[in-house]
Amino acid sequence: MPTLTRTSTTDMEVTSIRLEKELKEKLKELSTNQGYQALIRDILWTYVNQRSKEPLISVDGTEIRARLDAIAQQDERCSLTGKAIKTGDPMYLGLTTTGSLVPLSTSSLA
Repeated sequence: MPTLTRTSTTDMEVTSIRLEKELKEKLKELSTNQGYQALIRDILWTYVNQRSKEPLISVDGTEIRARLDAIAQQDERCSLTGKAIKTGDPMYLGLTTTGSLVPLSTSSLA
């Protein structure tokens, strides 16, 4: 799951959602220590970010310390340009100055 800056639960809006009992139990099993509501938020953020035109983490070119060749295992967005990277496409993983690995399109560092 993505690592996102988390909002305090006191700053969140309360929303009601109906889930099948079996689905809720499976989510609880999968959530381990984070709790199933946090897992649901992670799942929803992942979905939104995969379909958004904005990258999950946006960086400046000066923040990239190194790059690694990679193949996208899922659809991604380049953290420099916002360009879509499709599953199976060559890409880079960029190591940032803060130690994060971010997806980069192969044309973003040209």
